[in-house]
Amino acid sequence: MTAFSLTFPATTWALEGLGPWSVTTVRMVLAGLLASGCLAALRVPVPARRLWPGLAVVAAGTVIGFPLLTTLALQTSSTAHAAVVVGLLPLTTAAYSALRTGHRPSGTFWAAAATGAVVVLAFAVHESGGAPTTGDLYLGAALLVCAAGYAEGGRLARELPGWQVIGWALAGCLPLAALGAVVAVQAEPVRLTATALGGVVWLAAGSQFLGLLVWYRGMGLTGVARASQLQLAQPLLTLVWSVLLLGERLTPAAPAAAVAVLVCIAVTQRARA
Repeated sequence: MTAFSLTFPATTWALEGLGPWSVTTVRMVLAGLLASGCLAALRVPVPARRLWPGLAVVAAGTVIGFPLLTTLALQTSSTAHAAVVVGLLPLTTAAYSALRTGHRPSGTFWAAAATGAVVVLAFAVHESGGAPTTGDLYLGAALLVCAAGYAEGGRLARELPGWQVIGWALAGCLPLAALGAVVAVQAEPVRLTATALGGVVWLAAGSQFLGLLVWYRGMGLTGVARASQLQLAQPLLTLVWSVLLLGERLTPAAPAAAVAVLVCIAVTQRARA
């Protein structure tokens, strides 16, 4: 969670020198090279074909979709605003996992999940002056694709070591990422600074490689539902980083909404089917 909580501040730094498509594809290339190197060095066999569709969902959700959509959102949204909206991720992950596995959560679970969604929607509308912004739409889409990637990865981590799940997802995206990076860097303005480079390096090595590697291993050991409880800390940590690292000023609604969402998530985690 510490690695993930720094993702939005690092993205903001990276956007100081690169465009959103460049940030997304370059971080994918660097993380893909790290993953491919580890897989090759350890001579890890290619996963069975029956696991490829699940790996494709992981890649689409956590390697491509979530990074791209949140990067596009952070062009206009503050990191604090994005942290509160994405704080709904544990609920969407749990809901997707329930639907995917056929489990039937209790009415309390769905009531708390719906309340959390209403809180986030109300916060987004309040912060944007009456209607969700384009950034909010990007963040909402990011929630959906990331939830699918997390839940599917947690399921795969029961059959593959967790680090191999994200490792193969990153390695499989490498050719597409390399092509996309070449096109994006040529099409978007580039102004490399130490801050921008540091942001990109952290996104690739910290958030997309190391963070996801440890995350999927944890989900494989404890299960998706229990692991998602750790996400309770992520929004609040990101709010702290937004103030300490970026100098953002929090509106009173931001921490209040974040705490309300955390309460809703805590209720869903305690609800029984």
